[in-house]
Amino acid sequence: MYDYIIGKITNIKNNAIVLENSGIGYLVYVSNPYSFEIGSEVKVYLYQQIKEDENSLFGFKTNEEKELFLKLISVKGLGCKMALPILAVGSIEGIMDAIERENILYLKKFPKIGEKLAKQIILDLKGKLEFIGVGISDDEVDTQEELKEVLINLGYKEKEIKPVLNQVDKSLSIENQVKEALKLLLK
Repeated sequence: MYDYIIGKITNIKNNAIVLENSGIGYLVYVSNPYSFEIGSEVKVYLYQQIKEDENSLFGFKTNEEKELFLKLISVKGLGCKMALPILAVGSIEGIMDAIERENILYLKKFPKIGEKLAKQIILDLKGKLEFIGVGISDDEVDTQEELKEVLINLGYKEKEIKPVLNQVDKSLSIENQVKEALKLLLK
């Protein structure tokens, strides 16, 4: 399984890019191939789909985009080739907000997403997207997860913790983050 590849863009196709690394050109399906530039060196986060007759790579500019993609393909009836255009058309925040608010009309604007599949997306993902770290670094995700684990071990429920996590100063040490979170939880 691949996590990411750093390489040079050698070709752009209508639904994919060719990413060269160590003399090998990887065909990587992406949501918006024209957001890449031929000749530029990039880091692309990957998901590898292996089927009986196919071995495909799907690429993402950010780890958050990849996380959302993985959540989307976990929905019954929603495959990789249907999830990729969702990321191309919508923003990560917009998609997450639509799912949490049960906005079927927003979800139906995506290609091949009808009312039945939009309802299935909401049913399968509502309440499960809150910890996709939009716009935060891997270190912050790690400390945020660590803080969440500590608070759960202290007996707090996830729905109590969720609103507090975003209010805690991420620049503090984990010990001070716990203290600050506890103060916020006791209010």
